[in-house]
Amino acid sequence: MNLTTLDSRYSTLIGFFAAACLAGCQPDSGADVSNEAPVTESEPSGMSASVAMPSDAIPTFSTEYLANKSSYYVGGDYVGDPPVMGGQMYVDVWEPREITQPYPIVIFHGNGQTGVDWQQTPDGRAGWAYYLIEQGYVLYMVDYPARGRSAYLPGGVHGDLGIRTAAQLQTIWTNVDEMGNFPLNDNHTQWPGEGKPGDPIFDDFIKTQVQFAGQSTTLARHAAIELLEQIGPVILLTHSQGGGVGFGVTDGAPGLVKALITVEPGGPQIGRVSTSAVAYTGAPANAWGPVNYPLTYDPPVSDPSELNTYLEAEAEQPGEVPCWLQEEPARQLINFADVPVLSISADGTYHRVFDVCIPKWLSQAGVETDFVRLEDVGISGNGHMMMLELNSDEIIAYIHEWMINNVE
Repeated sequence: MNLTTLDSRYSTLIGFFAAACLAGCQPDSGADVSNEAPVTESEPSGMSASVAMPSDAIPTFSTEYLANKSSYYVGGDYVGDPPVMGGQMYVDVWEPREITQPYPIVIFHGNGQTGVDWQQTPDGRAGWAYYLIEQGYVLYMVDYPARGRSAYLPGGVHGDLGIRTAAQLQTIWTNVDEMGNFPLNDNHTQWPGEGKPGDPIFDDFIKTQVQFAGQSTTLARHAAIELLEQIGPVILLTHSQGGGVGFGVTDGAPGLVKALITVEPGGPQIGRVSTSAVAYTGAPANAWGPVNYPLTYDPPVSDPSELNTYLEAEAEQPGEVPCWLQEEPARQLINFADVPVLSISADGTYHRVFDVCIPKWLSQAGVETDFVRLEDVGISGNGHMMMLELNSDEIIAYIHEWMINNVE
């Protein structure tokens, strides 16, 4: 087709549309002329916005309080020959429409988890992150190095990989009334759905579970300290394995942590516990107190054997173990001196067997620590993954209230 033909057809089209416009603009004789918009028929189905919407199988929720977001990586070093980058940590950054809180929150997840835990529950509700955004907090949510969206280096650099099976998830988190073997398993009522394979909510949950590497949390501590040096001071919100990361970051970045919230932190300190037998196994555990790596004590400690300890004669409550504590005078965790700590424990969790012990150790070491059994504040039926459960908003609301009352 030559240019002359194209030009001719173009002119014809222009003339056609001009004529149509003139005809449409002439009111019928005797008709009322109104300023109201004409009534039009609905758009054809192919043009409807609903066609592009996610199906009911993909639940969505409003993010109206979220103004800006970003993602970046912190930490990391070149390793190997030829060199690759390893040890970097993925960070999701969320900013609310109105920043009303003085400090951002950095959130550390548990073992086999990622930052996804905070964003949406497996039954499709908005997660803790959106509640906190609505309260005006800036958020930093991480995936530990060698985990999730942070690179894992093979060849032994980051340690062996593990992942939890469906049976393990049911036994400790989702189907504990049938498969759990710990004192409070009958109390667990807040998991959404049946908590077993074949239930859509459980199937969606297990898809979020990822591998975990031996060096992941060690690398996370170093990367997180670098993060705080960029953005601090901050509030730390930690869950399970993330508790150990939070303790190390608080100790390693003095003055940059304004408060530490530990949701059933990994533990116990000093000795390992059988949650079914409610007894110590004799195997060594966190020899430095709440963690298995050096912390800053006063008087200084060069070896954990210098922490003179004893086992309490009896536990505080049935279904809990007695705790290992320091002989007096107890060495003090001096880098925690001005950091208020909230440690919470649910009434349907295997963690309750030893959850009281880390808060006791911290208190004795001079740390201002509140240990809260959630049933004592009217919140019941939760397991270890409480941020994903039916009453999750009640729990984060309680945490928010504690922060308002305790963070200066």
